[in-house]
Amino acid sequence: MTPLNMHIPEGKKIYFASDNHLGAPTKEASSIREKKFVAWLDEIKEDAAAIFLLGDLFDFWAEYKTVVPKGFTRTLGKLAEITDSGIPVYFFVGNHDLWMYGYFEEELNIPVYHKPKEFTFNDTTFFIGHGDGLGPKDKGYKRMKKVFTNPFSQWLFRWLHPDIGVRLAQHLSVKNKLISGDEDAKFLGEDNEWLVQYCKRKLETKHRDYFVFGHRHLPLEIDLNPKSKYINLGDWIVYYTYAVFDGKTMVLKKHH
Repeated sequence: MTPLNMHIPEGKKIYFASDNHLGAPTKEASSIREKKFVAWLDEIKEDAAAIFLLGDLFDFWAEYKTVVPKGFTRTLGKLAEITDSGIPVYFFVGNHDLWMYGYFEEELNIPVYHKPKEFTFNDTTFFIGHGDGLGPKDKGYKRMKKVFTNPFSQWLFRWLHPDIGVRLAQHLSVKNKLISGDEDAKFLGEDNEWLVQYCKRKLETKHRDYFVFGHRHLPLEIDLNPKSKYINLGDWIVYYTYAVFDGKTMVLKKHH
């Protein structure tokens, strides 16, 4: 895996956020959270060298050839404004927004990644992804993800009218715990956190300074060894947390 190299100018920062789940649990409740997120994007654009969104921006997202889900206009407009200004934004799909097929790239100029990827910022190495389906557990979801990402399954889904397909998927997103991640909301202890185990296995073959994931909905900073750290970004539902890298150090912060 070849890392993407990026130089951070003096006074600039890289921002990371994940798990907004826009659209849930209701349109009204989501609107309040969306406005907070857009306000945050408006704040950080002043000194952002780049912005990384690590998945589950939406509680459900699926793209047909000529149709995308209704709503989220404030978020999409703000992201377009940011990329138009020259600030790069990178998106990693989550388990709730797997079905991205070009809309972000074409309309927002945002690269979309479906697997974790390495980046080097100045001389610091990062391994970045959403975090779903990684590590020794999550077996039920791993099987379900194979179905969701299967081209034939995707072809069948596109034959559903969007009003039916989106409503069905939204229902499953909330009701099916394999998709919703409701079972993952509690800290399991370092020895039982499957993303921690995944990071430690990756370190056996190659050093990375930071492993950055979402998915767990918990703000976590865990030392994997004296020179490597695992960071989980939390969410924009309960914690409103994000991470900032200033070219030297990485810290978790809370938006107020």
